[in-house]
Amino acid sequence: MVSGGGLIEIEDGRDILILDGDCGLCHRLANFVDRRIVDKGMLALRASDSEDARLVISKLPESLREADTVYLIRNGKAYVRSSAAIRCLKYMRLQWRIIYPIVWIIPLPLRDFGYRIVAKYRHMIFERPEVCTFRTD
Repeated sequence: MVSGGGLIEIEDGRDILILDGDCGLCHRLANFVDRRIVDKGMLALRASDSEDARLVISKLPESLREADTVYLIRNGKAYVRSSAAIRCLKYMRLQWRIIYPIVWIIPLPLRDFGYRIVAKYRHMIFERPEVCTFRTD
């Protein structure tokens, strides 16, 4: 599943977004992206506790395996935290894609700082779903 250059190969060739299936915010993000995505065949969604997601995460470098975050595998490269969340804009319709470069210029440490604050309090703010309801295919 990992090629020589450290790239992750997904069997069907699609990119994959791995989210916490036990998180209300992650469900909202998945549904938000899913309703606005240009082509649903471009991006597979997976809950982090699914067998597929665990297999992909196990192939990541050790420093990323324990990140407990959102993962995006795009063109074989793994992105985490704010980098993964922001790159979701690239799958969406034009009015959302044009926001990408604006948000991307914010320095990574600042983006990830904001991401970590939201991640820390997400379960207090967003109700946990009883079951994972976002699209998995």
